Amino acid sequence: VQLQASGGGLVQARGSLRLSCAASGGTFSRYYMGWFRQAPGKEREFVAGIRRSGDSTYYADSVKGRFTISRDNAKNTVYLQMNSLKPEDTAVFYCAATRLILTDGRHLSSAFEYDYWGHGTHVTVSS
Repeated sequence: VQLQASGGGLVQARGSLRLSCAASGGTFSRYYMGWFRQAPGKEREFVAGIRRSGDSTYYADSVKGRFTISRDNAKNTVYLQMNSLKPEDTAVFYCAATRLILTDGRHLSSAFEYDYWGHGTHVTVSS
């Protein structure tokens, strides 16, 4: 599957952005989807994940209550609504997909668990 992220940009602190990630070349509903980010000089970190049906989501503590992940399987797209943005949210954001399913029902938050990655979209939050 190919992934194309969009929606990044420059926003002031406390502002909002909505990222989109369009998938093609695969059956989108078969993939668990995640968003990761990488700030300058830092390692890539998990942001949010969503199950194939969209019935369950999972967030990093740093974004819980501010970010919302959702998906539209009819449009082959996953979204990341980001509210109350902070300067520390500045990063390149990546969407990722995996067909991995864990029998214990755990959400997938490690980069190595994902098989497909899109090119990043830059988010800059000014203070």
